[in-house]
Amino acid sequence: MKIPKVKMRYCPFCKKHTEHKVINQHSRGLNRTHTMSRGSKSRVRGRGRRRGMGNWGRYSRKAIGAWKMTGSKVSKKSDFRYQCKECKKMHVQRVGFRAKKLEFSEQ
Repeated sequence: MKIPKVKMRYCPFCKKHTEHKVINQHSRGLNRTHTMSRGSKSRVRGRGRRRGMGNWGRYSRKAIGAWKMTGSKVSKKSDFRYQCKECKKMHVQRVGFRAKKLEFSEQ
């Protein structure tokens, strides 16, 4: 899918329509964006790795293939950031869409 590098959009900071530079933000990975998520390295380190009572959530369920819809998605969602050329502030798109290939074009 072809997307223009520069787009006219409404800037919520300037409160008018200005030119915006379009950037597709890549995901930084769960361990960097959500440092205290379940199963993250920093939480495990803080807990002392293998301490406490119980089975550490190991044998409380059936095999994952038996109960969860597994399988990877074919494409990633777009995560566009728009930078206003006047005030240099950046804002994000509300809803991403799936596309296998994104190409930024000059117009």
